[in-house]
Amino acid sequence: MTDNQVFIFDTTLRDGEQVPGCKLNMDQKVEIARQLEKLGVDIIEAGFPVSSPGDFQAVQEVCRAVTEPTVCGLSRAVENDIKTAAEALQYAKRPRIHTGIGTSDSHIKYKLRSTQEEILERAVAAVKYAKSFVEDVEFYAEDAGRTDNEYLARVLEAVIKAGATTLNIPDTTGYCLPEEYGAKIRYLRENVKGIEKAILSTHCHNDLGLATANSIAGVQNGARQIECTINGIGERAGNTSLEETVMILKQRPDLPYFSNINSKLIYSTSRLVSERMGMPVQPNKAIVGANAFAHSSGIHQDGVIKRRDTYEIIDPLEVGVDHSKIVLTARSGRAAIAYRAKNIGHNLTKDELDIVYAEFLIVADTMKEVDDAALEQIIVRKTEHVAQTA
Repeated sequence: MTDNQVFIFDTTLRDGEQVPGCKLNMDQKVEIARQLEKLGVDIIEAGFPVSSPGDFQAVQEVCRAVTEPTVCGLSRAVENDIKTAAEALQYAKRPRIHTGIGTSDSHIKYKLRSTQEEILERAVAAVKYAKSFVEDVEFYAEDAGRTDNEYLARVLEAVIKAGATTLNIPDTTGYCLPEEYGAKIRYLRENVKGIEKAILSTHCHNDLGLATANSIAGVQNGARQIECTINGIGERAGNTSLEETVMILKQRPDLPYFSNINSKLIYSTSRLVSERMGMPVQPNKAIVGANAFAHSSGIHQDGVIKRRDTYEIIDPLEVGVDHSKIVLTARSGRAAIAYRAKNIGHNLTKDELDIVYAEFLIVADTMKEVDDAALEQIIVRKTEHVAQTA
């Protein structure tokens, strides 16, 4: 590891599976875990072992199926949870127990019905107990985004002393703004004694559409692990999107960070997760949506045809997409018509293009998209008419 490496912690199989209707069976979990290993994910959160016998078994099978990534099991700050997670992880080459408790005033008062001091004691006890089973223990301070920074620092300092190796700072409700979340990470870096012994991790939710931005702000301020999911799938509005954060780190030369993700496997991994979970990817989803590299405006099409990076900051090949798409609609121009015509074997002269384009606009106004078959009919019909009248 270098100081600029960002570890990718994928929780598709745990937080991602909490989406209603997205339950995976054991074979599907193992299939996705193997794909995540190929992708280069550093940590796979395989499940919440105590939640059901099926999840316990699935975590065990994931441990058997992969060898390179750390395999993580979630638990609450409850001894039976932690013990069950340890049992489920017994076959992992690199096991991690992820335990924690709510730290915000809201969680302490209304959910846990406890006090700050009692929560601190429970946090320390949970980490110590987890440490008796595995060396790698991650502590999560649930709802850290709304937790007072001074109290959060006290909790983290105590769990580091108890043996925590990673500190998860979740914006559980997706409430934070990027500047606010980044400042929280920076505060912890500067005020928690022993922080150099642990890795700070982001875990952001997308309730206000800021999960990716908050995660990057966290990295810029000292976090070195991002917790995320494929396609941004997750509870409520979703989690931080793996594909977005990875490509931000890769595409921005002013960000001196890197991950071990093989970005050329992003699209195929996205398709696999979408199909197995039965959760379609929205067409305008960044990086992996059907329209991410599609162009239908004539101005944009002309630019992309002349030079791809006039309108595309990412080469589609970099994420495993074969090519950009020039989509013919009523907004398309002559450059797009000529380009698509050439792709189906017609090198139109300027005069032919003018005639075909005029007819194309009439047809395009009646259709959402003009496909190759419809374009072929227009070209053949108009060019034959020109030949007959010549």
